[in-house]
Amino acid sequence: MSDDLILPEEPGTPPAGDAGPGPETAGVYGVPRPAVPKRLPVTPRFGGCASGAGVGAAAPGEPGFRRLPPWLKARLPGTGEYAETKALIRRQGLHTVCEEARCPNLGHCWERGTATIMILGELCTRRCGFCAVAPGQPNGFVDHDEPRRVGEAVAAMGLRHTVITSVARDDLKDGGSGIFAAVIGEIRKRSSTVIEVLIPDFRGHPDDLKHVIDAGPEVINHNVETVARLHPVVRPSARYDRSLEVLSRVKAWGGGAVRAKSGIMLGLGERDDEIDQTLADLVAHGCELLTIGQYLRPSPHHLPVVEYVHPDRFRDWGRRAEALGMGSVASGPLVRSSFHADELAGTVRRGETSRAG
Repeated sequence: MSDDLILPEEPGTPPAGDAGPGPETAGVYGVPRPAVPKRLPVTPRFGGCASGAGVGAAAPGEPGFRRLPPWLKARLPGTGEYAETKALIRRQGLHTVCEEARCPNLGHCWERGTATIMILGELCTRRCGFCAVAPGQPNGFVDHDEPRRVGEAVAAMGLRHTVITSVARDDLKDGGSGIFAAVIGEIRKRSSTVIEVLIPDFRGHPDDLKHVIDAGPEVINHNVETVARLHPVVRPSARYDRSLEVLSRVKAWGGGAVRAKSGIMLGLGERDDEIDQTLADLVAHGCELLTIGQYLRPSPHHLPVVEYVHPDRFRDWGRRAEALGMGSVASGPLVRSSFHADELAGTVRRGETSRAG
């Protein structure tokens, strides 16, 4: 079985209106089937993708997990705000990328009263070599009540800055953009929070991206993740140039009201000149906000870590990005896409809480 799940590589851009004005009318690719999500087994991803592209990106003879250096030790979750955040997420029947992607900052962020809500289920139609989110076949299943519950959860948390992300839903003709728009609308009904969405590439379909932009979030994040050479291994179902095009469209179509954000990981075998090129490409395509973090291997089935990058080098890359014209950069070993997103976007000052007073 190929690592690229479910769909042909390019189904083509659906005709205008094919996905309908909202999530209720979103179509499903493929033969009609019961809308019952099916989890797929996780297979090893360190030998290159099924096409054979990218073989050799991992360190030769990598034995498994390497001992973490001291700067990568994260504090365990505690009580207080952490427990309250967890209880609220459970009551609303929601998922968080903090848990699904095994983020090392989960305890820190939840104790701040913040969490990145993951919509459109917990099964991803792609098998990226770095990601801990479970692969599967959602089979067109969509929870149409989810936007309301997300809106209520955000209002209950009293957030000044909210981050919403999703799995990739290549089984849906609108890529899940209708649910994204509906979630933004439900949050707007109940809260004045700044809304940041971390989106997939919607397989390059411009109408789907425009649906999200028109819903009016303040920040749209789409991660390029790694350098162009490593994409066939790290993101076999994505393309470097397509991700850059998403960012440029956000910048062009947002009318100045929407800021484009992205993120990259280090430690996968990228060269310094490739990182430089990626930073320059991001700036050239309108990216204003950037996160740079260390890749950490979620399991023995995922790509091995080639290098643990020292914190001093992260600081250097952050300064380099700013020198190239990046508006705001968070760069460090434990930085992730949503880590202190409120500070990076300027919603709060460093040290302030994201909870509304």
